[in-house]
Amino acid sequence: MSYQLSAVIADVELLREQTAELDHAVLGGLRQDFALLPVTPQLVEELTGALPNYSVEERADEHPFDLVLGPALTATLAGWSRRGPVAYVEAEFFGGLGYQSAAVWLGGALHWGPRVDTTLDSPREGWPINSALVELGVEPGSWIDAFAELGLHLERNTAGWLAHGRRRLSADYWDELAEQWEEEQSGR
Repeated sequence: MSYQLSAVIADVELLREQTAELDHAVLGGLRQDFALLPVTPQLVEELTGALPNYSVEERADEHPFDLVLGPALTATLAGWSRRGPVAYVEAEFFGGLGYQSAAVWLGGALHWGPRVDTTLDSPREGWPINSALVELGVEPGSWIDAFAELGLHLERNTAGWLAHGRRRLSADYWDELAEQWEEEQSGR
């Protein structure tokens, strides 16, 4: 099964405030009062005034992201981070192969990263997205890691997150559906 993610993650109120006037911003609700902003070509163009540029290089420390974070986009993320930490995250997996990369801005500057991992053979808590989420302030919970704690496993791609946001769903919605199904199965 494949998984693809290109998104900004931050406090839900911070993202609502920063994207309120944008036509192409759709926020997906996550747990712990965080939200995910799927990064689409239309959003990049709206934020920067230019079409997005994508790297043709293999993911590595010199090229951690598929999306080239040019000066205009990094300035936007840095500006948003004056109100709180903001992460840009990417992941792409298919058949056990792929990568994760992440960076965090805080106080108007790059605070952590960027980091990329193309093997994902170390403990999960050290993977780039999990590490970035800890930098954002994600608290441990009952899920396996910060990625699952926020609900990032609930949608498999950008289109799924866009639908999630347009329907104004939260990560808790899926938990409630699972609980309802379990109750129905047990005959309660």
